[in-house]
Amino acid sequence: MTSVIKTVGLSRNYVLGTETVHALRDVSLAIERNEYVAIMGPSGSGKSTLMNLIGCLDTPSAGEYWLNGVLVSGMSDRELARVRNREIGFIFQTFNLLARASALKNVELPLLYGGVPPHERRERAREALSRVQLEARMQHRPNELSGGQRQRVAIARALVTHPALLLADEPTGNLDSKTGEDILALFEALHAEGQTIVVVTHEPDVAERADRKIVLRDGVISSDTPTKHAVMA
Repeated sequence: MTSVIKTVGLSRNYVLGTETVHALRDVSLAIERNEYVAIMGPSGSGKSTLMNLIGCLDTPSAGEYWLNGVLVSGMSDRELARVRNREIGFIFQTFNLLARASALKNVELPLLYGGVPPHERRERAREALSRVQLEARMQHRPNELSGGQRQRVAIARALVTHPALLLADEPTGNLDSKTGEDILALFEALHAEGQTIVVVTHEPDVAERADRKIVLRDGVISSDTPTKHAVMA
């Protein structure tokens, strides 16, 4: 197996006035290709800090982070932006869609930033929307879509670059239970197709849908175990 994520002694400290906050302490872990992993922890546990480091949105104070075989922990902001666009598909609780753009245009955005030609952008965006069963809604704007459909657009946007990693932050947090269930079923289908997925959540039932659960507490990993879902499978 090839690790999509590998961290060695990863730490992140923040200086607040005269105080140093150790948000993450000496975290070492590996997430392999085609794993479906949930990261959990109470408020202040370090899970958001770890997500920001994994997503190349922040850099560690110490330690190493390898993404898809490339050492990214020492990269510049410009290099990290390039890695984010190419290797990571982000899914957010609040969808983060452009209100005046169609679903198709929203999904094209990462390819536009990546310099992909217009015809190829359109075709790849159509393909990504088809993967999330939104073929009939491609020209609709976000305000013409339900919450679940907006999240599907966001997932299609995350998939359009064929990323090594799908990174979801509380992906069902703004959805009712039925719609949330539909989104989790979609994650399971994508995982079955070979997609590596990391979900950051505070909801135990969401975490149990993954195959592996990593729990953080006070900036360190307190447990790393298979879920009941994985054991039953």
